[in-house]
This record gives sequence, C-alpha cells and structure tokens, in this order.
Amino acid sequence: MKFVATIVCLGAMGVASLASAEIDRSKVDQSPLKSVKVVEAFPNLFWPDDVTGVDEGKPKELRPLVITGAGDGSGRLFIATQPGRIHVIENKPDAEEMGTFLDITDRLHYKAPAENEEGFLGLAFHPKFKENGEFFVYYTNDYKDEKDRKSIISRFRVSKDDPNKADPASEEIIMEIPQPYWNHNGGTLVFGPDGYLYVGLGDGGSGRDPHGNGQNLNTLLGKILRIDVDNKDPGLNYAIPKDNPFVGRKDARGENWAYGIRNIWRMAFDRKTGTLWAGEVGQDLWEEIDIIEKGGNYGWNLREGTHKFGDKGSDPRADLIEPVWDYHHDLGKSITGGNVYRGKSAPELEGAFMYGDLATGQVYALWVDEATKQATANRLVLEKGTPIFTFGEDDNGETYFSTQEGGIYKFESQ
Repeated sequence: MKFVATIVCLGAMGVASLASAEIDRSKVDQSPLKSVKVVEAFPNLFWPDDVTGVDEGKPKELRPLVITGAGDGSGRLFIATQPGRIHVIENKPDAEEMGTFLDITDRLHYKAPAENEEGFLGLAFHPKFKENGEFFVYYTNDYKDEKDRKSIISRFRVSKDDPNKADPASEEIIMEIPQPYWNHNGGTLVFGPDGYLYVGLGDGGSGRDPHGNGQNLNTLLGKILRIDVDNKDPGLNYAIPKDNPFVGRKDARGENWAYGIRNIWRMAFDRKTGTLWAGEVGQDLWEEIDIIEKGGNYGWNLREGTHKFGDKGSDPRADLIEPVWDYHHDLGKSITGGNVYRGKSAPELEGAFMYGDLATGQVYALWVDEATKQATANRLVLEKGTPIFTFGEDDNGETYFSTQEGGIYKFESQ
C-alpha cells in the first residue's frame, strides 16, 4: 500500500502551453509545495479478509470512496467502499481493527471492472446523528433489467444495541431516480451548514450528455439537489426547501439547487466559510473545479472547463458560471475532488482546496480568492502515486485521501 511522496516540477513550458484566456495562469503560483509530505494515516490497519478476497484466494478491488467522521464526538472514522460496505475504525495512528458498520452488498448493483461507476456511491451522517442515529446512503439498485436501473437515496439508523453497528433493517428509501446508463451517477451526499442534504447527480451517462439533461431543469440528472430530510411534502419522503431557486417554476424541479453538471466526483463544504466546492470530471479535454452557487448554471454540455464544448457548444456567457480552475488531459484525466484543508498537521495547506487525479495519482492544493473567484496558487503536493479515489475529513478537520487499492493517507509538515 505504500508509496513515496516525491515532488518534481512539471515545468513552466508545459503549464503555459495549456493557458486559456479565462484563467491567467501566469499569475498563479504553480511551484511544487515541498514543505508538506504524504504519510500513511493508519500503517497498522488491515482490511478484513472477506473484503480483500484473501479468504477465497480471489483478490477483490477495495475502492474506498467515502472517508468521514460522524460528528458525534466519538472520534471514530467511517470508510465506505463501492462494493457496498461501511467500515468503522478508531481514529488513531495505531488503529488495527476495522469493523463492519453496515453491509448492503446484497441490495446494490456493482459490476467491476466493466461497469465501475455503480454500486455504493455516497454516505452522509445527519447533523444530529448523536441524538437521532440517522445517516444517509446513495447506491445503485440491484436491477435485473436495465430499464429498472435507479439511484437510491436511503435513510438508515444505528443499532440500538451497538454504536458500531447500523441496523440493516432500518432502511427507508428517500428518493428513487431513474438512470438511463450505468455511468455518470455522481453520488456525493453532504449536509450543508443549513442542515439540508445536498446530492450530486451526474448527467445520466453514456457520453456528451445525449439527452441534454445538464441544461434541462425539468429533470434531476445533471444537477446538485438540495432537500430537507427532516420533513415530508405530500407524496414525497422528503421536503423541498421553500427557498430553493427553482421552486414554483412549471419548467423545473424544485429539488434542483444548481445545474449544468456532467459528473461531479466529490464535493464538500468548507467547514470554515460554508462554501461548496466540487470537482467536475471532464469529457474530452478538460477537468474542472467549481465553486457552487445557488441557482448556478455550470455550463455542461455547452462548456467543458473554460472552453467551448463541441460544435454546438457556447462561448463564455453571463449566465454560465466558469470554473475557478481547469486542467488539460495532458496533465491528468479524471479529477477527484476533495475538500478545503482546515486541519492542524499541515498548516501550510490552510485554506487550500485539496484535489487529485485518478489517472496520474497526483495531488494538488488550490488556493482561490473567493471574492474574485481567481486562483492564486495551484501547488503540486504529491507527484506520483496510485489512483486517487476520494478525499474526506475527520471531525477535527484533518484531510485524508484513499487510493483504489485501499490505502488511506493524510498530510503532514515535512
């Protein structure tokens, strides 16, 4: 699981050749950040044999895609995997044991490597989890016919007898969202400072958004949703907040908070400022990072990054929000969005949006002036590694990231 965090400069010529008119990269500090290192967060931790496949002699992909605390003061860390399990560990460097908090492998559709964007995709603990024991998951239903493919958002509750076990029988389905294809499901669930649940949904899949979902406000696909899981509107297992931007419009779904989304792979609120950040996976040439605003149109499939997309795409328009950063596929392919660093082990990263790339295994720290939406620095933290799968935070604000093979890492000052 170990790799060496080596820092190398990409070279000014390579970066400059990818500059666009919209982002003046000459004003952005792109020097490698050599004062921060990547370390194994739990060097003594082992995944259970039945999860790795050791017990059967058939190696299985671990694919940990959520790392989070529960916000309940217990200090525990929860790690969810795409095949359908949530694991729980003590959040201490010498942790060895990994318990199973919830196993729903029998309820979801996960077929890797051929169709590797389904399965268990999201987890969020209720802000009042300590009091109500509620948490929410996002997964692909166990469909037999592709016409029945759906994204499921459900509420579960912790066991009454064991705080390290969830009650698998407590599932209450909150939303069922039909999906036309197996890819571009998004899947991030995150509670905002307002107490509402935000959901990242991809454009429905295939490629290039063939159904035009990104720009169609009358569908939930290609959107970020905002829903109230503590109340219910007639006919729904949730309520639509009255101050959502498209409430009352006949041509729009009231759940929609922002649109023009292709396939966000991880979004997170800055725990200090409340700003919502997202890493948006690109199509042909560009990966991007967005700051999400109420009612914002993020351009897909008219724009890709800060660039016109395809023959029917659009030049910059006042009604289309540009990303705060993008990068070309010459530098990486498939962004893994993270969170704004607010920890203590690497103060050099304070205020930086941490993100990585699945293809290159690189990790970056991006600083943006939120008032002007201009990037001030984009600094390489990890030059070489294995595929970066997800980022997450513990309850103290420390940032972690995982690799596809199951490694869990964090940042420290050199």
